[in-house]
Amino acid sequence: MRVALLTEGVRPHAPCGTGGWCDRLVDGLREHDFEWYVLTGETGETGETGEGSGPRPGVRELALRGRRPPGRAPGALRRRQYAAAYEQLVRALLRPGDRDGFGPGLYRLAGLARTDRALPAFLVSAHARRVLERVWRSPGADTSAGQPLVCDVLVAADLLEQCLRPLSAPWYGTAPGGLGAADLCHVVGGGPAALPALVAKRLHGVPFVVTEHGPHLREQYLGHREAPHRWPVRALLLAFFRALTEETYRQAAILTPGSAHDQRWQLRCGADPARTRVVYEGSPAVDRPAAGPEPAVPTLVWAGALEPGRDPELALHAFARVRAELPAARLVVHGEEAVPGYRAHCGAVAERLGVAGAVEFAGRPRSAADAWAEGTVVVFSALSQRRPRLLADAMLSGRAVVATDVGVVREVVGPTGLLVPPRDPRALAGACLALLRDEERRARLGLAGRLRAQERFAVEPVTGAFREIYLELVSQWPAFPAAADPRPRPFARPAEYWLTDRSPAVAAPGDGAPTPAPAAPAGEAAVRPGAFAEAV
Repeated sequence: MRVALLTEGVRPHAPCGTGGWCDRLVDGLREHDFEWYVLTGETGETGETGEGSGPRPGVRELALRGRRPPGRAPGALRRRQYAAAYEQLVRALLRPGDRDGFGPGLYRLAGLARTDRALPAFLVSAHARRVLERVWRSPGADTSAGQPLVCDVLVAADLLEQCLRPLSAPWYGTAPGGLGAADLCHVVGGGPAALPALVAKRLHGVPFVVTEHGPHLREQYLGHREAPHRWPVRALLLAFFRALTEETYRQAAILTPGSAHDQRWQLRCGADPARTRVVYEGSPAVDRPAAGPEPAVPTLVWAGALEPGRDPELALHAFARVRAELPAARLVVHGEEAVPGYRAHCGAVAERLGVAGAVEFAGRPRSAADAWAEGTVVVFSALSQRRPRLLADAMLSGRAVVATDVGVVREVVGPTGLLVPPRDPRALAGACLALLRDEERRARLGLAGRLRAQERFAVEPVTGAFREIYLELVSQWPAFPAAADPRPRPFARPAEYWLTDRSPAVAAPGDGAPTPAPAAPAGEAAVRPGAFAEAV
């Protein structure tokens, strides 16, 4: 089947990190034809499509920032239609009582953009800015983040134009390469990448799957804390992403979060539990051999970004207690500074605790496997753990894990490691001492953790899960959606449709698409002998 893979190559305030996963999915499902549709950053800027691999051929890109797509400004009548649709969308973002208008306004803009390609020119026009300003300053608008200034209106209008660019992408229609010619769409990452899938479903009835390894809305909430805009602009953008997320979850055929922790977030945003299935993020590291012998000196290893959210200070305070019981113990800290000056702050904490001589700030390791191999026990002290990837990688090394019980930790580690409350150095030190003093227990937990990670994060189960999801969707979704009859018509395309040597005589007038073969009489075969075998 033909699968349209929609993803972001670059995000302004959130790391993508999904390129390698997309490559593994495509390589594992070679029986399907994948076409890539990537939203990039600036014009000509290409996001990564794989880990250590070059860009794939046939990738279609659309820049979200930089110079807007070409197109003439709409005429007077058309401008009024654009303004009405744009006002409906903006009112849904700014007026709590009009939130139901987000979807209709979005689809009206998409329909208008498909006919004349004038949406980008309208969104940057003075008319669109006046609409935004009038709604933003009208009675009943949500201005809890502050009253908008003129500069806020100008900035917000430009940012909304960038967010809505996928509506005017040249990807729609049933011609080869158009989303209407795909059997289904697979959105990886959510956010603006879901806009083409929403439009394709609206215009052509193409179902879509959404995979999020970390909900896009949550990443936007975290990223916009440091965005270079005033709070009214941030609030408007977050309202847009919240409304887009809710519409995406409402229209998606199946949602596949990367963990049960992400699934709970999706359910709180309105996702249907019946259409939500957890599919863990596969890792090629499952084939990596376990770490070698333990170091001669009892060593705790900590890895992650040096920032307050990872709480390396907790590891330092716990290590001071461990050092009081085991004077030979060492702590190796791997990671790059994510907050300016935080590395020096951690060094000062170690000096104050009197353990600076036993703590090594080793920076970024050559590989994660090298970092785990340096330790006797792996320590995670984060205040929040949103992604399971680093935890799973540590477990695959065969080293015993001690972690704070936050986020996805309990789900990933389970009974194969020791979990302690966050911000509790006494509990963390006690767990580390218990493992450092018991070699047999360390070995048992390390092996159990490695087997658990291999079972949950192997690549083959991931591709197998999506193989089943794809087949399930195409078997239950209408192949030829008709406006007059919105009911699904499973298996509407006969076997002859998929043959490359079918006769042009069966093509439907107008669009060149073949029509279903006439129904065979009862008791007779619906297709010619051997057609099904040839189709397969």
